[in-house]
Amino acid sequence: MVHTDRVVREYGIRIRWTLFPLHPEIPEQGMELSVLFPNRRPDSESSRKGRIRSTAEELGLPLGEKRTTISNSRRAQELEKWAQTLGKGDRFRSSVFHAYFVEGRNIALIPVLESIASAAGLPADQVADVLDKGLFATAVDEDWCRVRESGIMAVPFFLYGEHALAGFRPFEDLAKLLGR
Repeated sequence: MVHTDRVVREYGIRIRWTLFPLHPEIPEQGMELSVLFPNRRPDSESSRKGRIRSTAEELGLPLGEKRTTISNSRRAQELEKWAQTLGKGDRFRSSVFHAYFVEGRNIALIPVLESIASAAGLPADQVADVLDKGLFATAVDEDWCRVRESGIMAVPFFLYGEHALAGFRPFEDLAKLLGR
């Protein structure tokens, strides 16, 4: 998120966040990464995690200790759409990142989401109602459809006009994408 903050600050570009269905098959209780990726070789796993950690350090993003589980992010995505309507999308997105990647919390659980909403300045007592009524389910479905139709297969993915950039990249690559 640091690069996107810098893009907004230096180029005055408004970012349209589109949500991505990252492993929507994950159950509410989460899943061990070793179950999700049973054939991943240990050497490729440590290499991948090393890249993630070094990229996070380069960007000044905090990461918690070794995470062994993955959460279903669907509910958090619906709440992000809600937070956007209340002008708190960026704060909520940052709070979710921190809860998941730093604290290792399961972002599919209502009490966790209530805590995240509260940290972002949202009314935590409305979280369950927003989700139960599916107030932002269609908006998330539309984003998921958009990424499928666009052929997007991974995150982060940046699209500017007809040009795209995939993966964690140096800020200079984003600047090139923007034509500057």
